[in-house]
Amino acid sequence: MPKNIENKIKVYFKNSKVLSRDQLVGELKKDFPSWSSNTINTYLYRLKKNDIINNVTRGVYTIENGRVFHPRVDTKLKKIASRITKNYPFVDYCVWNTSWLNDLMLHQPFKKFIVVEVEKSAVEQVFTNLNFEFKNVYLNPDSLFFDRYINSMDDAIIVKNLNSESPTVKANNIVVPMLEKMLVDMLIDENLFSAQQGELDYIFKSAYKKFTINESKMKRYASRRNREVELEKRINTTLAK
Repeated sequence: MPKNIENKIKVYFKNSKVLSRDQLVGELKKDFPSWSSNTINTYLYRLKKNDIINNVTRGVYTIENGRVFHPRVDTKLKKIASRITKNYPFVDYCVWNTSWLNDLMLHQPFKKFIVVEVEKSAVEQVFTNLNFEFKNVYLNPDSLFFDRYINSMDDAIIVKNLNSESPTVKANNIVVPMLEKMLVDMLIDENLFSAQQGELDYIFKSAYKKFTINESKMKRYASRRNREVELEKRINTTLAK
């Protein structure tokens, strides 16, 4: 195995703690254009065998020894993602469930919501499409609507605008948010994350304890959402305890 390939691998993961197989192969082809697909497959196998890269899940790699946040994508989320990619193959989106935060919490919420974030130009179309197959689908509900109707439900589907440059990752062909995005979003969307508001310090502390957090990525996203100062304060006060 070429001596410099380990250094190259570290560079590839410098700005993202997880890479899909296609992304990793693409980077290798740039630096080693003479390599065939079989050669690349051989080196990927050797890199995994030597614990230089690790599988987060099928087709997704990391160099961080299993400390990457990797939630379980259930059947309903898979169906939603499949419907979006089938009907709107070029639309940016991500899907997730608020229950993914439960492992970071002291008290377990009774309610959970499915969240479907879609780029603004297509959010109306996706919302209409999902209504054909699923019940209790709501588009960008405001705080009053949320309090009056959605909070009394379980498993409601919230369709909302996806903020540009949101930290997401593709796993098994489904786009999900990175933990960094969810932590920032908790500071902003108090309606969606009402069950988590009383445990923000505990959640942040648990997240840092259990997983590797890319602070630079999280801060860039917070800056785009005008919450950089609030995030910085939250990190400092939480980790100081």
